[in-house]
Amino acid sequence: MDATVVLVGITLFAAAVNGGLGYGFSSLTMPVALVFYTNRLLNPAMVLIEVFVNIYVLIMNRQSLPSVWKKVRPVVIGLPVGVLLGGYLLSSIQPGWIKLFTYLALLPLILIQAAGVRRPIRNQEGVSLPLGMGIGFLYAVTTISGPPLALFFNNQGLVKKDFRAALGVIRTAESSFTAVVYAYLGLYSTETVSILQTILPSVLVGIPIGVFLLQRLNAETFRRICMTFDVWVVGFGLSRVLMELRIIESILAYGVMGSALVLDGYLLYVYFTRQRLTAASLKA
Repeated sequence: MDATVVLVGITLFAAAVNGGLGYGFSSLTMPVALVFYTNRLLNPAMVLIEVFVNIYVLIMNRQSLPSVWKKVRPVVIGLPVGVLLGGYLLSSIQPGWIKLFTYLALLPLILIQAAGVRRPIRNQEGVSLPLGMGIGFLYAVTTISGPPLALFFNNQGLVKKDFRAALGVIRTAESSFTAVVYAYLGLYSTETVSILQTILPSVLVGIPIGVFLLQRLNAETFRRICMTFDVWVVGFGLSRVLMELRIIESILAYGVMGSALVLDGYLLYVYFTRQRLTAASLKA
């Protein structure tokens, strides 16, 4: 399949998800796009797009900024150190290993969210600064930070508007820092411009579609279906890169994908069973 067609399709879908949920653009786009491109080519274009996507999310949720600023400030302070380390790693490590790191970081985070883990962190201030460093590092290497941030703030019980505002602040800061670091490291190229031109129309169309659709869909069910899509793609990408790097040199590498799908299938069954039981109890 033509890489450009796939990139247009996945970015349109991912932009719609981001428009509805406030995050998800990179975490949906990157696993698919990495089948055709390397992080070193994709990341600079994705970061430039995300600067504007995140500013849009921030503006749309600006009323909640006063209530979340104190909670997100330590995370934002920790971001630059992580971004610098991650940007240096991206510029110096063989692309295949970066792909492996991306998939290995994503898969457990997606499955934890799919399992509905909710454990509030009591010492939020003590955790926030190192979390910011880790998020900055992960974002600079992969352009993905939505899953760990969503996991953290969901566990802290933020309501929908505060949740989106918190993500908007942090993701605007991390994408802006990363864009500057990438420029300093000379990671922008003619390929960056080409990928950017391919992605931009999908983003401009997809975000308002997502805002419109999510008003008519159950947000949690929509998020859960997106996670299943992520598990399929990340499992496939991880299996492929294990073969490319000759860590597993046979079709047995696809056992990783199969295991992830079986686990997610079970979690999906549990989720919809709970939904049916909740609906039945409300009717009773």
